[in-house]
Amino acid sequence: MESIIQFQNVTRRFGKTVALNDFSLEVPRGVVCALLGANGAGKTTAIQVLLGLDRPQQGRSLVMGMESHRFSREIRQRIGYVADQPALYDWMTVEEIGWFTSGFYPWGFADEYSKNIQRLGLDPQKRIRDLSREMMSKVSLSLAISHQPDLLVMDEPTSGLDPLVRREFLESMVDMAGAGSTVFLSSHQVPEVERVADIVVILLDGRVAHTAYLDDLKSSVHEVVVTLPNPGAPHPQPRGDVLAQLAIGHEQLWMVRNFEPGPFVDACRNQGLPEPQIRQPHLEDILLAMLREYRKPVQNSNASETPLASR
Repeated sequence: MESIIQFQNVTRRFGKTVALNDFSLEVPRGVVCALLGANGAGKTTAIQVLLGLDRPQQGRSLVMGMESHRFSREIRQRIGYVADQPALYDWMTVEEIGWFTSGFYPWGFADEYSKNIQRLGLDPQKRIRDLSREMMSKVSLSLAISHQPDLLVMDEPTSGLDPLVRREFLESMVDMAGAGSTVFLSSHQVPEVERVADIVVILLDGRVAHTAYLDDLKSSVHEVVVTLPNPGAPHPQPRGDVLAQLAIGHEQLWMVRNFEPGPFVDACRNQGLPEPQIRQPHLEDILLAMLREYRKPVQNSNASETPLASR
């Protein structure tokens, strides 16, 4: 499948801080792909590099086959971009900023913009400076999609918005993907991402810790919990791809992809341990467990305690 976005071994440093660390990713056309991670994980830097607004020290990124820093103007004419805090000319009205922006795009932009602001309930005669945060975000979205881009890039698009506006943004993402466009977004709103994303990419300290189609991830990951007689007591290790392992008091918790329950249940029984609790977690549970493992101190006595980002 053709990739509309490619990151190839991208490293971006700011002084001693490494924002992206050998970051590689390919995103196919026609999907909603979500970058997830804590503050400082590298999500916004990845988007800035992708748009040609920042240049990495190593590696490169491509959009529709064009290298970001060489063809940044051409790329930005062909995509839509919604920033966390959109920069708009606040002295213009909602209608005027659409008319002004239409000069940068092919014929038909103004008509589509009028339809979008009407759909989103915006007053064309209201000045940008008099709009609420929610209304300004709607203007930014309308400007980003009115040329019907092949790719919509969104950086924390629903941060700070009320539930109704967030719902409208989600519906716009689904509509665009359904029409064959690609949506690439970063977000802290994990439950919302879970509703719309096809692919999730989990970033830890500038690295891709895990990437998967969401449906595959949710169907293949199990949360496994064993209660031990005392912390540090010996216990079996689950078979499968361990995404995270945590010690919480007397409990050992794992997030395991492609888990084999039978051998693990038998091993717990043979060691005189209670039967493990096994369930399929939500995306937010998986992400939080991975973040908690990454942040815990390294315990050299147990190789399974190595931070995930170094695997």
